[in-house]
Amino acid sequence: MKKNITLLIDTSSNLCTIVGLIIGQQKQTLEDNRRHASQNLLPLIEKILNENNLTIHDINAINVSIGPGSFTGLRVGIAVANALGTFLGVPINNQDTGKIAIPKYK
Repeated sequence: MKKNITLLIDTSSNLCTIVGLIIGQQKQTLEDNRRHASQNLLPLIEKILNENNLTIHDINAINVSIGPGSFTGLRVGIAVANALGTFLGVPINNQDTGKIAIPKYK
């Protein structure tokens, strides 16, 4: 039976980017505390997947912070979540598959 794996993305702060995985009942996160760290979002996602011996195709759902928060950070995180959700055919923020996440700016 395939495990439920949810990718977590939080780029709402311009001081820190957080990615995580919920695998079944366990949650893991990675943080990049460099300023404007959202530009490192894809490498962080790749790193957390590799650490768990997973591929992008193992993801069943995506949860992304929609704000409020940093304008640029939110755009990056939400754009990546929407692109991955569309590519993988998985729900974003518990919405029906195919619906995109919309940011809420400060």
